[in-house]
Amino acid sequence: MSSIQWMKEVEKREAELIKDTQSLLRIKSVLDEENTSQDAPLGEGVKEALDFLLQLGEKDGFTAKNVGNLAGHLEFGQGDEIVGILCHVDVVPEGDGWTSDPYGAEIRAGKIFARGAIDDKGPTMAAYYAMKIVKELGLPLNKRVRMIIGTDEESNWQCVDHYFKHEEMPTMGFAPDADFPIIYAEKGIADFDLVYKMAEAEKGGFDAEVINFTAGRRYNMVPDFARASLVVYQGQTDIVQRFENYKKDIELQGKSYVDSGKLILELEGISAHGMEPDHGKNAGLFMANFLSQLNLDQNSGRFFQFTSKFLSKESRGKELGIAFSDDITGDLTINVGKLSYCGENGGRAGLNMRYPVTTNLEKTKEILNAKLDEEDFSIENFSNSSPHHVDENDFLIQTLKRVYEEQTGDQAELLSIGGGTYARSLKSGVAFGPLFPGRPDVAHQKDEYMIIDDLLKATAIYAQAIYELAR
Repeated sequence: MSSIQWMKEVEKREAELIKDTQSLLRIKSVLDEENTSQDAPLGEGVKEALDFLLQLGEKDGFTAKNVGNLAGHLEFGQGDEIVGILCHVDVVPEGDGWTSDPYGAEIRAGKIFARGAIDDKGPTMAAYYAMKIVKELGLPLNKRVRMIIGTDEESNWQCVDHYFKHEEMPTMGFAPDADFPIIYAEKGIADFDLVYKMAEAEKGGFDAEVINFTAGRRYNMVPDFARASLVVYQGQTDIVQRFENYKKDIELQGKSYVDSGKLILELEGISAHGMEPDHGKNAGLFMANFLSQLNLDQNSGRFFQFTSKFLSKESRGKELGIAFSDDITGDLTINVGKLSYCGENGGRAGLNMRYPVTTNLEKTKEILNAKLDEEDFSIENFSNSSPHHVDENDFLIQTLKRVYEEQTGDQAELLSIGGGTYARSLKSGVAFGPLFPGRPDVAHQKDEYMIIDDLLKATAIYAQAIYELAR
């Protein structure tokens, strides 16, 4: 067990840590693509946050480097190997409904309230002070310790992509941007579109034709609204009545009305993060399921029957023949984040697939392509972020487990997630805190906060972890 009283070292610097955390939180570092420059490629606020941290590091005696105004690092220690700490200073937009100024960093009831308090500026300052403690204690290290500062984690990860084109990859490291104890595995994440190949339109013999249908805007969110526009040739009253009964059955709100001679159907669902579609109610899939039961023209009929049969019944890929699960990361999941159909241009479904770390992706795609061929669908716009997994016997994991257990007295269970953290940009990296078990996750929500006691506790854990990994 470490003989250094890490928590006492944190307490000596408590006032300073809180003050610097508040200063960083007061910078509105939201991506601003409308007002960019060579010096601030992601906007002035993001650049100001990066500069703040680099200047603070320089003042405290770290080696500071700005990497193309998209990222930076702070480093100390000697050695060929690097222990990396991956943080980010950008935040999502603040949104509405806050009790206090989202960039005020107000302290109430032992919590700091601000956008970015828990994601990821509070944890970034905890990791910074952890480095500072190890450095100020003058402890002997065999590795360099490097905080890598990202500026685009909340959108496209341009920062780490740029950074690792120009700088060396750490031997091992952690991202203080998720949950304690340790997230050692993250699913693969693939986005792609299923596109319907239109057949030649038939003449007559149907009750209605779908002219337009839309639901959802992002692959990784469950759509909370769907709208369909139909030309009805017969039985309009019957369709409206069936829609009313359907809404009651599925317990969702919605409405139907006539506009410019077309019947408009609208449905309100419940949004959720795409990594677990079952936490939401997909308005697009419920609407597609309803439309599939009508006597429609051939093209819209085939599109909605496919959507209903293969996508709307379950979220684990069973109907498509690609269901898979492993002991490390659990089930493959499919979120239908975007749906659209236009009478002239055909239909498409935008899927967000999160797949277990042991999945054979090429085989999965083969099975999927064969199934889609039979149904006159094809895949377009396929993009993939590979799964990430560090063996539980790895030195990194074993060290972090021991440190967490010594600092908290609790068992360090290994966790796996369907989301993606910066840890996956390291060859040997894990997400490590700052959210302690049982704490609500308030990231991206109004009145986001970090509990000050947790900030201090995380700093002590990070300080010991840095020392143990780099000694």
